[in-house]
Amino acid sequence: MNRISVRVEPDLYRRLSRRAGGASLSLSDFVRAVLEQAADPKARYAFSSQDEILATCIQTLAILATATGMQNAKALEAGMVEARRLLIDRGLLDEEASR
Repeated sequence: MNRISVRVEPDLYRRLSRRAGGASLSLSDFVRAVLEQAADPKARYAFSSQDEILATCIQTLAILATATGMQNAKALEAGMVEARRLLIDRGLLDEEASR
């Protein structure tokens, strides 16, 4: 196996590390998957099955949030705060951009 050494800015390293953790991958495995995606001659996305699951989850949660908001606005607000925290923890939402 060949080795590639790449220097990245600290912010990019932090974001890559968080995304890798969010995908339950080591940083090396995550970067390899990203490189495979970039080099794929068919231009397929490496995590397409996860995207389909994510799309279904988003639709389900949107329906649940709407129903909750119609019944109890405070419960919806508390749930959104918790969801934001979880997304930030997994590296799926930038903490500064979410404010």
